[in-house]
Amino acid sequence: MTPSWDGGDDGMSAQQPLSAVVVAHPDDEALWLSSVVASVKRIVFGFGDVWDKPQRSEARRKAVAALPLRGIVNLAIGESGVKWQSYLAKPQLTPWGVQILEPAVRERYQSNHAQLLEGLRPALAGCTDVYTHNPWGEYGHAEHIQVYSAVTALQEELGFTVWFSNYVGPRNWIFVRGLAQRLNWAQRRVVKPDIVTARALMRVYRHHGAWTWNSGHRWPAQEIMYSQPPTSSADALHLLSGEWLLDVGRLRWWPAPWRSPWRRLSHPEEALGTTV
Repeated sequence: MTPSWDGGDDGMSAQQPLSAVVVAHPDDEALWLSSVVASVKRIVFGFGDVWDKPQRSEARRKAVAALPLRGIVNLAIGESGVKWQSYLAKPQLTPWGVQILEPAVRERYQSNHAQLLEGLRPALAGCTDVYTHNPWGEYGHAEHIQVYSAVTALQEELGFTVWFSNYVGPRNWIFVRGLAQRLNWAQRRVVKPDIVTARALMRVYRHHGAWTWNSGHRWPAQEIMYSQPPTSSADALHLLSGEWLLDVGRLRWWPAPWRSPWRRLSHPEEALGTTV
């Protein structure tokens, strides 16, 4: 099933002043924020070297240097080495991202949050809109969640509106369904991914051996952006429950069978069986 919306506002394609994209890793901008990546003023990459993988780290550096994007700010913080697959189904959210059990990894992970704050503060100064990972890290990546946490930690200080997209994974769906019952948004925008730009970026990453996603990824025809304004905003807030998300496990050209990637979050009252 493909949902429809009344009066979808595709206002994201026009160049917007003082806006930025902030992602954890190079190639995340192509996958999750392609609808705005070509129009923002700044594109901030959080992490650089891949933990204990020098060849992949060098490939990533070469790819970033070759990207046809303007305004790149590469913080190049070394990854923590977190085995994010262990935490995606039931992450325990913390002020620095998610709770990490391994002491050495947890120390690096928490240190990275402090480095993100230090690097993002000047990079986002003066921005009115910041597009970043969603609160559940798309398919549950702990470093995506950490970047969202760092961006929102600076929101009140710098005064920008946070925007995130509606991608989700099949393995963290149940977690997100619960999170949606306490997660608010102010504005919803139905937008079109910039598939031309996204594929051009993918080619650069693949040429340098730095593409981290599956080769059969299929960008959707539409995606949704949600805003979270500063607390000083007078905008009315809405729960994420009842909204439509895009399951990344179904965004592929192969293998068949192909199913619609759209999945609707239930309302709490629907889960209790009080509504039809």
